[in-house]
Amino acid sequence: MFVAINETSMFELTLQLALILFAVALIAGFIDAIAGGGGLLTIPALMWAGLPPAAALGTNKLQACGGSFFASLYFVRKGMVDLRSIKLSLICAFIGASIGTILVQMIDAKLLEVVLPFLILAIGCYFLFSKKISEQDRQQILTPSIFAFTAALGVGFYDGFFGPGTGSFFALAFVSLAGFGLAKATAHAKLLNFATNIASLIFFLIGGQVAVVLGLIMLVGQAIGATLGSRLVVTKGVKIIKPLVVIMSLGMSGKLLWSQYM
Repeated sequence: MFVAINETSMFELTLQLALILFAVALIAGFIDAIAGGGGLLTIPALMWAGLPPAAALGTNKLQACGGSFFASLYFVRKGMVDLRSIKLSLICAFIGASIGTILVQMIDAKLLEVVLPFLILAIGCYFLFSKKISEQDRQQILTPSIFAFTAALGVGFYDGFFGPGTGSFFALAFVSLAGFGLAKATAHAKLLNFATNIASLIFFLIGGQVAVVLGLIMLVGQAIGATLGSRLVVTKGVKIIKPLVVIMSLGMSGKLLWSQYM
């Protein structure tokens, strides 16, 4: 079956290809719900399938919405998130991602590509060595309103502009600035990530850069993986989140450096 992406490009979607990408999305959804970084699997897989880079990014946002939505829903049902307390952060993250998605189509992101691997590596080191990482909440540094207009807006902009590691950036912000325990930070990070995914998806759809059929197939895989991963966050907490965040941070940094210099 040939699937149109926009007026000028199409790619062939076979049953075998659909099953492979479904499996990739399932694994990515599982990892994303716990530590973030699932896009490191799905974006290369989409480009391997024959999608142009912009379409791969747009389709990735569609399938990622499934994972972030079902993980968020699970965390809310388990009482790990108070939606009223982060309503402003959700709005700011959405606005930031919208601005970032618009600007990335007009501005060269080369500088960010150079700096990003080291930023993500720093996140991994923080989670590895910081004594603040635990299940217990600590004293917050920023009020919810200031957090919304700084961390939520800034990371949201980053997700729309570039993307890799957004979940880890949100989790780091909640731990270090909002004083959250790691499991609680992960749950809240997933809700903000869902807001940024929706914002970016809207503008990619407007630009005709989404393979909708393939994205929906992968969305189902993401939903299954995210539900399984979010259950582990609730039952295992810091025991599984901390090592996986460190592993994914090292993996993301290595992959980005390899793509730049090798």
